[in-house]
Amino acid sequence: MRIQLNYDLLAQNTFRMKVSCACYVEYETVKELEGLNFDRLPQPLLHIGAGSNLLFTGDFPGTVLHSNIEFIKYVDVGLDEVPVMVGAGVVWDHFVEEACRHGLWGAENLSLIPGEVGAAAVQNIGAYGVEVKDIISGVVAFDLQERRKVKFSREECRYGYRDSLFKQPESKGRYVVTSVLFRLTRKHSPRLEYKGVRDALAAVMADPIGHLTPQAVRDAIVRIRRQKLPDPEEVGSAGSFFKNPVVSREEFARISPDGSAPHYDLPDGSVKVPAAWMIDQCGFKGAAEGGAAVYEKQPLVIVNASGAASPQEVLALEQRIINGVQERFGVTLHPEVEHI
Repeated sequence: MRIQLNYDLLAQNTFRMKVSCACYVEYETVKELEGLNFDRLPQPLLHIGAGSNLLFTGDFPGTVLHSNIEFIKYVDVGLDEVPVMVGAGVVWDHFVEEACRHGLWGAENLSLIPGEVGAAAVQNIGAYGVEVKDIISGVVAFDLQERRKVKFSREECRYGYRDSLFKQPESKGRYVVTSVLFRLTRKHSPRLEYKGVRDALAAVMADPIGHLTPQAVRDAIVRIRRQKLPDPEEVGSAGSFFKNPVVSREEFARISPDGSAPHYDLPDGSVKVPAAWMIDQCGFKGAAEGGAAVYEKQPLVIVNASGAASPQEVLALEQRIINGVQERFGVTLHPEVEHI
């Protein structure tokens, strides 16, 4: 276990905001977490993963906790379904990479999403027609309020679009995810709803002797993401900054009278419109506010272009985009990135 006071958080947030916290605690096991005297730590408490979906708006006055619980355990009984228990501190893409290498379906569309397993279960990450809730069977956590281990089924996690029980006001900050149970499968089950993914796999699918594998889908997803999104090792960002708005059919007709705007029809009759398209239509691609900028290849992403952008510059650019989209389309964008 590592405990440090007045800790620099630059390396703990992918936006690379130059902020600090009063105390930083990194633990290796559930037993170490349970043994912490939380009442003596500077308050409030904040548990983070890789810091890939956070915007620190200033120095944090309390304690930042981080898990180094790293294990991947397969429960293989020879059936199509393969349960896999994964520690919260495992890098998400390392888990996806290993699952694909073993020929297991389910996680491949979520390749190259930054972050760690515990945070992925909290955020309900998603991409290319798949959300992590689709492959989660259960979540194990530590209840900071009652100081005991608790288990949640997928249904009890109350998953929604980039949402879960763990993000609700009554639960936020109460539970620390320690491990996640996934259910993968050997059964051939590619998810190819997105045209870009099908196009990227066209050569493999056209080959009569070719066989589409989880690894082939992963490779295609990785290529697509690397073409569209900045490498967090090179340019600071928090990935997709805004949620894609969901509007009624009537609202969509107002946004796009001829129906030509990109959109996804949802089962309940509503329509999801890409926030990136709206932002692009408003002319924000490449727009800057001090050291913060809208990424030129993907307007859904705000980057720390200068490497020295301040939280205030990011917030100012965020508000400009929200105001512009509201004025043009009458739709209010909401950030996917959590503001701390």
